[in-house]
Amino acid sequence: MKRLNQNTEQSNKDKFKDNYLDKIPVRNGDFAWTENNGLVTVQQENTGVYNTLAQKFFKSPRVSNVDLDKFGSFVWLQIDGERSIYEIGVLVKAKFGKDAEPLYERLAKYFYTLENVHFVSYKK
Repeated sequence: MKRLNQNTEQSNKDKFKDNYLDKIPVRNGDFAWTENNGLVTVQQENTGVYNTLAQKFFKSPRVSNVDLDKFGSFVWLQIDGERSIYEIGVLVKAKFGKDAEPLYERLAKYFYTLENVHFVSYKK
């Protein structure tokens, strides 16, 4: 019985991976961004009560610049609202080769982070 549960568990993980890689990311239009020599900087406005207080009393910036590395910048530039995470992974593999490994684990974590900070969402 234990073997059956392990196989079912693995099958569910494979389905999750397949489904996740089929997602089509879309950039959030609320964030301005710039690209310079292949590197992307996303501008994130610091809003809300705590940020306003920090800006007033501690001279915190109103806008934070989030600099993406070469891997993150390349992925960001591939997000066009048409390509799936899998398709973006194929392009990353072609550009970076073995340096991108473990490719899909890295992409999954990266897109998870982008989604959590509301930089991307996914097409329904």
